[in-house]
Amino acid sequence: MTSADAFLETLATSGLPPLRGRRHVGDEFRADVVTRDLGPLRLAELVTPEGECFRDAQSARAEDSELWQIELVTRGRVRAEQGGSTAVLGPADLVLIDPVRPVRFASTATTHVTMLVPRRSLRLKPDDAARLAGVRIRGDRGPGALVSSLARDMARSLDGFRADEADRSAAAVIELIAVALSAQLGNSRPVADDALRTRIVGFIEARLSDRDLGPAKVAAAHHMSVRQLHKLFENQPLTVAALIRRRRLERCHADLAGTDRTVAAVAAHWGFADPAHFSRLFKATYGYNAVALTSNYRAQMVNASADRPAEDGD
Repeated sequence: MTSADAFLETLATSGLPPLRGRRHVGDEFRADVVTRDLGPLRLAELVTPEGECFRDAQSARAEDSELWQIELVTRGRVRAEQGGSTAVLGPADLVLIDPVRPVRFASTATTHVTMLVPRRSLRLKPDDAARLAGVRIRGDRGPGALVSSLARDMARSLDGFRADEADRSAAAVIELIAVALSAQLGNSRPVADDALRTRIVGFIEARLSDRDLGPAKVAAAHHMSVRQLHKLFENQPLTVAALIRRRRLERCHADLAGTDRTVAAVAAHWGFADPAHFSRLFKATYGYNAVALTSNYRAQMVNASADRPAEDGD
């Protein structure tokens, strides 16, 4: 093909999710696409020149919400960006793409295979899909290598299948894809969870004086549901609410031990609106009253002043 616009139109009419061209390097545009079906699977082998393309929210199609898109690079290099993740792919590498969410590709002159898989077949949970989208899956080892090798060969030879053979073969391929995705989740989940928890704890620390700080506000600030937030902390020593409460108490304890402000003033500063409730929490946590802490501090100051040697001339 000699026109970038004509090629992108051909992609859309071939059943692949639509893309828009942004830039192609060189005066001559050469590209090609061949599509084949294996039962519910659709595979397309594409040859594309160096350049960039993207899909935005306006160009997404409703029918693509029933599919997952998996890209396999067989020649060249591709950078795929989706959902805050960037996958830099070399030969044999794969990436999962959500075809109804914005995505951006930049590549060298490339040959790659696109696989369209029914969503119901992969049974990906929304949280897991969000973790996987736009993340590189290595194609040189483990289940990813099997998917990579199989998809490359399938894109070139899918003739001679009866309908039942095609369906059974597609089911086997989809199951192997599911294994590769599950393995990727196993590799990335602990790191991703730890990084997200670290950001959330930092967010909490910076806002302890905010009386409205709670699980709902923390979840909203990190674009997740309260249920997802609780799940993220389910194996931690403290829940989010307990963490906020404990860190506020620790701040109050430190302030009361080194200030002459009233208990009510310190408690209010760190987000405790009810002084009586704060006093009960403080005693339950530390075993003594907050007032006693400030009294001790003042007594120490008095004793220290009385014990200090008199200056000459006093």
